[in-house]
Amino acid sequence: MSFCLVKRVFLMLTAGLICHASWAQATKYPIIPYPTTLVEKEGQFTITVKTNLSLAKNAASFVNEANQLKAIIKNATGITLSSQKSKGGSGILFQQDPGINNPEGYRLAITPELVTITAKTPTGMFRATQTLRQLLPVKAISSQSVTIPAVEIKDEPMYTWRGMHLDVSRHFFSVEYLKKYIDLLALYKMNKLHLHLTDDQGWRIEIKKYPKLTEQGAWRTFNNQDSTCMKRAKDNPDFEIDTKHIVQKDGKTMYGGFYTQQQMKDIIAFAAARHIEIIPEIDMPGHMMAAIKAYPYLSCSGNTGWGKDFSTPICPCNEATYQFAQDVYTEIIDLFPSEYIHLGADEVEKTSWAQADVCKELMQKEGIKNVNELQSYFVHRMEKFFHSKGKKLIGWDEILEGGINPSAIVMYWRSWVPQAPIKAAKNGNQVIMTPGTPLYFDSPPDKNSIYNVYHFQVVPKGLTDIEGKAIIGAQANIWTEYIPSEKRADYMFMPRMTALSEVLWTHKDLYESYQSRLIQHYDRLETMGVHYRIPDLTGFTGENVFTDQAVLTVQKPLQELSIRYTTDGTLPQVTSPVLPSSLTIKTPSTIKVAAFTQSGSRGDIYTLSYKQETYAEPASVANPVQGLQCTYYPEYFLNTIQIKTKNAAGTSVVKTVVVPQEATAGSFGLTYRGYLNIPETGVYSFYLTCDDGGILRIAGREVVNNDGQHSAIEKSGQVALKKGLQPIEIDFIEGGGGYALKLQYSLGNEAPKDIPASWLVQPQNK
Repeated sequence: MSFCLVKRVFLMLTAGLICHASWAQATKYPIIPYPTTLVEKEGQFTITVKTNLSLAKNAASFVNEANQLKAIIKNATGITLSSQKSKGGSGILFQQDPGINNPEGYRLAITPELVTITAKTPTGMFRATQTLRQLLPVKAISSQSVTIPAVEIKDEPMYTWRGMHLDVSRHFFSVEYLKKYIDLLALYKMNKLHLHLTDDQGWRIEIKKYPKLTEQGAWRTFNNQDSTCMKRAKDNPDFEIDTKHIVQKDGKTMYGGFYTQQQMKDIIAFAAARHIEIIPEIDMPGHMMAAIKAYPYLSCSGNTGWGKDFSTPICPCNEATYQFAQDVYTEIIDLFPSEYIHLGADEVEKTSWAQADVCKELMQKEGIKNVNELQSYFVHRMEKFFHSKGKKLIGWDEILEGGINPSAIVMYWRSWVPQAPIKAAKNGNQVIMTPGTPLYFDSPPDKNSIYNVYHFQVVPKGLTDIEGKAIIGAQANIWTEYIPSEKRADYMFMPRMTALSEVLWTHKDLYESYQSRLIQHYDRLETMGVHYRIPDLTGFTGENVFTDQAVLTVQKPLQELSIRYTTDGTLPQVTSPVLPSSLTIKTPSTIKVAAFTQSGSRGDIYTLSYKQETYAEPASVANPVQGLQCTYYPEYFLNTIQIKTKNAAGTSVVKTVVVPQEATAGSFGLTYRGYLNIPETGVYSFYLTCDDGGILRIAGREVVNNDGQHSAIEKSGQVALKKGLQPIEIDFIEGGGGYALKLQYSLGNEAPKDIPASWLVQPQNK
């Protein structure tokens, strides 16, 4: 074990974040996802230049996996395994066992004399090689020999669909990056890559029959998403748009790119060698602006643009549309060997269909009652075509709205429609779980993200054990409107994906052990060139206050990180001063802090504001009663300030800071009013998690500003309070798509915890 790792683990142990038993096993077997069963054994196996790798007589089908393991060991250690048994040498043996039930299952037995890997299929054998890959040292200390611990493992996955998604339409990614992405999926035993190849912002796959799809549809001038990224890049270079995908075309600066069919064949072969299935998505009938601009006849009116909510879709009432769709999918089906084709069929702006005469005629002819059924008509026709080609259709959960066949596979994403996966399962459809919370990895991560992913419940409540078998797995999605670079993509999904891999493969709550094992993967990710999200720095809040002075003591999650800071408003750089172990603040100031890895990669930048306050005097309230007044505004708000402009629909009393049952509208605002019964004088920290936005005020002072439309993120602040009743105000907005609201507090160096119900009071109504 490296000296850096010793220091890192010692820090975690002394902080009480892991127990000694958990650390000991995690250090010896840092495997993610954790195997189904693992039995520790004494001793270790030594790999040397004399070690040979051989295949049993019944294991000839494992040649590809044997060669890959040789490459893994060569890259990790510099040692080239022999295919011939040498005198005095050790051995690695591949053998087949048809009796292993799961096609991805394997057995791994490591003794001081021999490594035996047993599998039924090449897929199972490959999964075993990735376990060995994680047991190898990240960096070889010696090129003469390396050791791996003795162990006996029996392993197989819980779920058959363990997926990751990548949107290459909004922002484009190189062939090289896709291979890097696939290799990371393989390392953590994921087995599906859902590739979102087309959308309004770009068409990314060559279709030979329709060349304008890439000649025109693959390129765009900078849009509002690009401009947002450019603005954010001023504070974070990860948001810089990759110049590899910017060209000068017809006198204009254009962004884009596409994969030729030959390039895609190369990517597919790379993934197949790692037993990862690539599922292509050509999103239709909506999200087709890039195609309609190239071929205007595809829309009902011959025009394209934006409707009330989404872009104008292709027309499901013209036969030319079906000819186009079948031509496109024929080339896609010929290209991708996957048994699945993803149709998309989400977020369709159906108003143009309701207005089109050709659709009115078709609906009357076919007995179609509404535009939702019209979408189902399109989906049914495409599914019939897919079946004729031997493929299965996948669609986003909107395909349920007008009725679907049980043979279609539903990908559930709308977390605000919790009945959708239950409805699909009861209809006989297989379901893949991809709810926005917590599996949209384009949502900015915070300190709670890994915990939330790890504790995701794959099978929703409301299904019987038999119905639950319809849930075949889950995947995380990465939509790239605001992910313009490969570094930003790395940051968004690593290490979150490691938590998902364990949820789907191991399906046991081993979170403490997982945290211990994850610590040891950061060096591996660093060596692989992954721009992962550095774990959160702690010991402060975003908005800090002091009465006399404050002391900033940053707690590092990884010992080898260097913490650097600035006080002049500039961003911390690798050349900025190192933050001392404790920094005393006596005057109002703003400090920017960031962690840097040994390679110079920078983590999140924390802007810490310090202001001086006196302790707020308590209020005098006669005979207070428990609870806060919660007022409900069923309207759409961009921010909490707008709540004041609307009339309330009702008021209720809540005993904790929760969204009341009365708040049933898709979008709404809430205000909470009352008092906090503060038990002792001090500087209190408060942590407000909102989806979408919220503001916390205590004693008339703004403590946390987490306002605006955004996904669930936590922001924090401090306030100096005297013992007694202190007025509290919380304003909260929900813009649609599922809400989150949580308020916690801490005093001194204690960990954040929920506010006791006994603290929340209000004046007694007369």
